[in-house]
Amino acid sequence: MISAGQVLGLGFPRAVEALRAALAGGLDPEAEPARSRVGLGGGEVLVMPSGDERIAGIKLVGIAPGNPARGLPRIHGTYVLFDAPTLVPRAILDGAALTALRTPAVSALGVDLVAPPQARKLVVFGKGPQAYGHVEAIKAVRPIDSVRLIGRDEDGRAAVAAADIVACCTTAREPLFDGRLLKDDAVVVAVGSHEPDAREVDTETVRRCGALVESRASAVREAGDLILAGVTEDELVTFADLVRGTTPARPRLIKTVGMGWEDLVIADAVVNNL
Repeated sequence: MISAGQVLGLGFPRAVEALRAALAGGLDPEAEPARSRVGLGGGEVLVMPSGDERIAGIKLVGIAPGNPARGLPRIHGTYVLFDAPTLVPRAILDGAALTALRTPAVSALGVDLVAPPQARKLVVFGKGPQAYGHVEAIKAVRPIDSVRLIGRDEDGRAAVAAADIVACCTTAREPLFDGRLLKDDAVVVAVGSHEPDAREVDTETVRRCGALVESRASAVREAGDLILAGVTEDELVTFADLVRGTTPARPRLIKTVGMGWEDLVIADAVVNNL
């Protein structure tokens, strides 16, 4: 088992560059198999497969909403990396650590693609592992010198109005702030929801900013922030579009739901880094 420390030891700069290189090399997120969910025990298990001609992998993630009250993390998981031609297992990785690394790394790649070079003021909704991970990941791509973390019962209106980057890393099912507060060049990252009826940002934010997504298919299937705002596939820009330079568009809302190809790319980078 590759431990959490070994997974996180890859670091955000190398994780971001691994994702960028995979997309630049032709990886097609639109061809990815859909994530599946199975209700079990005190929550649900997510099954996330991905693979190419060289490697394959699958992540099993258990999400138990009642765990924090028990003093346990909400998310646990395991990742298995295979040799694709033979399907012989190559490595087993700590799945929760892999998620803690790859989710902020994907966001940081998005920030690097669309945020102003001198973006310095970062506001983060949430105070869990993903919130702190996003602080470190975004610091890896922008010269952040001001960070404000906003908890569940805090008033973040003034902070949002002054922010260059707003990252939403919560389990909220309703918008966290009024999109009219955002500066004209502010970038918003929303990672907390992957259900069609839940969202962290309002319709105003979506319409003002446009949307950068991992894939159009996954976004219209799972991204409640966009679905509830009435966004259609042809309005979306993807990471691949920007990495490959196939569009001049630069949306300011980075909406991700998490995909298997991201886990595969990062897991491969972790194994090669050991």
